[in-house]
Amino acid sequence: MRDITELEQQKAMKFIDDMTDFIFVEHKPEKADIIFIPGGDQGALAVKAAKLYQEGYAPRVLPSGRFSKPVGRCMIPGYETEWEFLRDILIENGVPGEAVLEEREATFTYENAIFSRKVTDAMGLTVERAILCPQACHARRALLYYEVLYPDTEFFVCPAVTRGISRDNWFLEEDKIDVVLGELERCGSQFHEILRQYGGTGRTAAE
Repeated sequence: MRDITELEQQKAMKFIDDMTDFIFVEHKPEKADIIFIPGGDQGALAVKAAKLYQEGYAPRVLPSGRFSKPVGRCMIPGYETEWEFLRDILIENGVPGEAVLEEREATFTYENAIFSRKVTDAMGLTVERAILCPQACHARRALLYYEVLYPDTEFFVCPAVTRGISRDNWFLEEDKIDVVLGELERCGSQFHEILRQYGGTGRTAAE
């Protein structure tokens, strides 16, 4: 096997840097109307959201989720929905129950955004600015979905590192590479139908 040239190393690092910047979206938090948690079984998302709530960045938190559609049931011991799991962690970390909104129907990320929009619309809540707390390796896809449903909202993505996958190490192990490249594939394949449905029509998914 031949040695990798310095130019090839530079190109590989450029690819990694570009991929990292695309997938691992992260912003500094700013004052917002709400904190969204796009479901899942990773308690770190609720811990992150609770910290932001405690620091005064938003007056309410909306965790979303029933269970993962491919599985067909909630795999978190003692819970029927992801929402209940995330709610309990929020409360354990100092978020008052009345500040936790409810969405327990979503079974995948797009539905997290769809049903969250239904909740905020039913409340008559105008969401001008929002904080989104996804898994770090899921940040771009989650942001894209929520932007489809909230096209007029300014988002601040404040992710939590889960499963040991971060912007600094995802390219060092095969299983982490598979997860991140899988996210990249889904950013194309899952948005194909959305583009066919709304592209060029002037409509948005929120309408």
